[in-house]
Amino acid sequence: MEEYTAPSNFIHDFIDEDLKNGVYDHVQTRFPPEPNGYLHIGHAKAIQINFSIAKKYGGKCNLRLDDTNPSKEDTEYVDAIKEDIRWLGYQWDEVLYASSYFDFIHECAIKLIKKGKAYVCDLSAEEISKSRGTLTEPGTESPYRNRSVEENLDLFNRMTAGEFPDGSRVLRAKIDMASSNMNMRDPVIYRIAHVTHHQTGDKWCVYPLYDFAHPLSDTKEGVTHSLCSLEFENHRPLYDWFLRELELPNPSRQIEFARLNLNYCLTSKRKCLQLVKEGIVDGWNDPRMATICGMRRRGYTPAAIRDFINRVGVSKAYSVVDFGLLEACVRDDLNQNAPRAMAVLRPLKVIIDNYPEGKEEEIELPVNQDKPEMGTRKTVFTREIFVEKEDFMIEPPKKYFRLFPGNEVRLRGAYFVKCVGYDTDENGEVTAVHCTYDPESKGGNSPDGRKVKGTLHWVSDHSTEFEARLYDRLFNVPNPSDESKGSFKNNLNPDSLVVLKGCRLEGGIKDLKPGDTFQFMRQGYFCVDTSSTEDNIVFNRTVALNSSWK
Repeated sequence: MEEYTAPSNFIHDFIDEDLKNGVYDHVQTRFPPEPNGYLHIGHAKAIQINFSIAKKYGGKCNLRLDDTNPSKEDTEYVDAIKEDIRWLGYQWDEVLYASSYFDFIHECAIKLIKKGKAYVCDLSAEEISKSRGTLTEPGTESPYRNRSVEENLDLFNRMTAGEFPDGSRVLRAKIDMASSNMNMRDPVIYRIAHVTHHQTGDKWCVYPLYDFAHPLSDTKEGVTHSLCSLEFENHRPLYDWFLRELELPNPSRQIEFARLNLNYCLTSKRKCLQLVKEGIVDGWNDPRMATICGMRRRGYTPAAIRDFINRVGVSKAYSVVDFGLLEACVRDDLNQNAPRAMAVLRPLKVIIDNYPEGKEEEIELPVNQDKPEMGTRKTVFTREIFVEKEDFMIEPPKKYFRLFPGNEVRLRGAYFVKCVGYDTDENGEVTAVHCTYDPESKGGNSPDGRKVKGTLHWVSDHSTEFEARLYDRLFNVPNPSDESKGSFKNNLNPDSLVVLKGCRLEGGIKDLKPGDTFQFMRQGYFCVDTSSTEDNIVFNRTVALNSSWK
């Protein structure tokens, strides 16, 4: 096994203490997502914590799908979860399902009834909610709370047999309606749902709720440390109550950590689904989404995401992380590993008047100037080339060192060229720029030692056309979920996607496939989109070279 190098944190301290005191003689964790949507960047933190801790202690980490709510779950999400975990660089020991424990969980419910610790309640969901009280006032006991064990067993068996309609009855734990912790005020542990389950089919019409199924699944599975985000801290007394009342051997220990909150992002599955259904985004894997599959499509790398989570760290303190840190991690990784290429997003033709017509010559450039071991690439130089429109001005401001009448610039890896004129159309728009070149300056160096301040990237007329999708943040406020000013959709960034057609990529870049990533010189990092074809090449901007967000 590879040496574990991640920094220690308070979770490790708890585990070290448990191992030292003989509470456990091994470590086993699990990642337990509900398959009702796609994983997002917050899940990536939970994945990394659970899998890395198992690795540190030479233990196991299972993937367990928390499929206790079949009306919202689907095998599509199961498959997507598996793909995302593998892509992030992790591999589970086993794939398990909470539904695999339904028989055991049902037996535990009956055990609680027999102990007088659970009862069937006929109150509606709304009535139960009202009877729970408030943070400062105790709840009100259900009129069905003191049913006999025999009556509760009979009703629960009839619930299980499908005699009653959805919502007519529930099974509740009998704890303390005056508890200061509202999770302990006789929580619902089973409800009726005549729904076909993606794993168990129509075997069940009653399903356990998360708070009941989770500790039982953990302990049945052999999980030693149940690691979850901080919002479950108030649920821990209930977690422990179930394990204690059911007298299960080797009970799991729940430990909470602060979840990952990233500004300018939305992770609510309900709201993300709304974005997808209303066509505001191009599916769950839209490159502007905070989903792992969206980040993969945008060109983020697993290494960058892992680095980001390591930099954020593990703590119990609530915090919001700036999106710019994630972008910085992506830049750092791609700067080291992405090959370079020249691409022109808004092409302007440049005609080199004194370059021989019909002549072509190869220009050799480094694949990545920071990594000579990556070798070189070749591109073709011709009489007609293309540069960025913004690299030419008729009347430039001061300190503009690019092309303008009478000015000389360097074409990267090629020659010095001097602007001698330009063509316009009937509207006065510049259609072409005319230059002359210095044949002695091949490679971008002048033999007489004269210096130029501007160096431009370029492509020749052998270049390949493509479509560029320039992505930015989907929302223009740090907390898009803040609906104090109306719907979260009011916070959408109108410039989160700009589509440019007719862009040009240097001709030496061949055999492009989805996911291929490049640094386009002076433009940013781009990757080939999943929708790209040989006849319609599409590049997504992964991240700009430097942060430009205001």
